Amino acid sequence: MEINYPNGKSYIRKQNIVKQNNLAKKNDSYSNRGMRLEELINESNYFYLTQDICVVHKKPTPITVVSVDYRQRSSTRINEAYYQTPSTLDYCGIYKSRYLDFDAKETKNKTSFPLSNFHQHQIEHMERVKKHGGICFAIFYFQTLNKVFHLDAEVIIEYWKNQSKGGRKSIPLKIFEDKGNEIKVGYRPSIDYIKIIDKLYF
Repeated sequence: MEINYPNGKSYIRKQNIVKQNNLAKKNDSYSNRGMRLEELINESNYFYLTQDICVVHKKPTPITVVSVDYRQRSSTRINEAYYQTPSTLDYCGIYKSRYLDFDAKETKNKTSFPLSNFHQHQIEHMERVKKHGGICFAIFYFQTLNKVFHLDAEVIIEYWKNQSKGGRKSIPLKIFEDKGNEIKVGYRPSIDYIKIIDKLYF
């Protein structure tokens, strides 16, 4: 595991040049080799940030370091660590004075998304965010179908609670099509979830 912390404007300029040069190549090849949802969301968040649209970042995972390799300062590695607390959702930020909190999920299933990919503490976190007026959702990537969907947390919470009452243990694709919103993978930003947020919450 290697952790690097960006620092200063020089990082922003450098990353901007690198991303501008690589984005087109990446987007052209996703349809052929499949894509990593998290990578596309990170690229989209960087675009939103540099265009002063919103501020959204991936949450760091809280860990306690047990063993570190200090061979060289430039290549220090964490060899062993454990999680301090359970993680909540993947991303958080602010847009038009509203708090955003969302997760990124992938599946190879063609007809549904297994609820086993969520945990109880994540569902409880979603409920708290919604209770306090935050915008909470998840972005799902159906790898085999090559489709990306936005789904509000209320739908996820509803299916989670129903499974404990004997309901199904997955969210059907039909629900994503009827109650969610498909996001077409594009270019700058790759995953334009802000367009969906504007449509649903403002």
